[in-house]
Amino acid sequence: MSNKISRSGSYGMSTKKKWEAVRFHVLAIAIGFIMVYPLLWLLASSFKSNDTIFKDSYSLIPKVWDVITNYTSGWKGISGVPFGTFMMNSFIVTIAGSVSGVFSALLAAYAFSRIDFSLSKFWFSCVIVTLMIPSQVMVVPQYIILKNIGLIDTKIALILPWAFGSAFFIFLMNQFFRGIPKELDEAAKIDGCGEIGILFKILFPVVRPTVITCFIFSFYWIWQDFFQPLIFMNSVDKFTVSLALNMFLDPNSYNNYGGLFAMSFVSLIPIILFFVVFQKYIVDGIAMDGIKG
Repeated sequence: MSNKISRSGSYGMSTKKKWEAVRFHVLAIAIGFIMVYPLLWLLASSFKSNDTIFKDSYSLIPKVWDVITNYTSGWKGISGVPFGTFMMNSFIVTIAGSVSGVFSALLAAYAFSRIDFSLSKFWFSCVIVTLMIPSQVMVVPQYIILKNIGLIDTKIALILPWAFGSAFFIFLMNQFFRGIPKELDEAAKIDGCGEIGILFKILFPVVRPTVITCFIFSFYWIWQDFFQPLIFMNSVDKFTVSLALNMFLDPNSYNNYGGLFAMSFVSLIPIILFFVVFQKYIVDGIAMDGIKG
């Protein structure tokens, strides 16, 4: 009798767990679809004809397919400048700004966390305070400085504001550095290693996930930035992707929505690839566990 009760009880528990698993997966799929729907809508709209994009806007299945026209017209670009030029401009600015900015943040974080110097806590507090300053506030003084040195309407004008590190990246790396025992530094100095050697030979392999995480965030922020290129750039052939996409919409003439959506999806491909390839480093980089094992 007891065996029958135990079997029925275990069967009931297993059935309950199965239903809980079903409900969980259904809910997860529903939430996932809601989150992915805007991207799917963008892709589907890039396949529709320009006249039907907003007539059946909620449908993901085009009634009239116009894929070749949309992607061809979009890739031709604006004002005689092909869209590939805008993509190349964005790649140059984004990669140069990300590499220089993350490198600067790495050096600053190492200095704040591993080197004892006068008023180090005060200067670190000053860096952290800059997190509360909106980036738009800094555009006016940046514009004045760049104009005085003759760099307005150049790619360097888009790179320099990012090249000296971000307070968020400095804070993130600093916290990771603080989790690494300083005995490693002392052992390296005994072996004749200098500060640069300690940073790149001893500590960098440990903090590499955080550095890659900062690079991913920096790549995304610079790639999608619209405000700074709008203020600093004048020549169409030097525009980045964000400015080029805005030029597809002209209230005084024909709006090429098909080309806009097609090139919008193309401009998302580098971001998607970056997150797919380096997604494992995001969690590892933010964990800030220091040395494991």
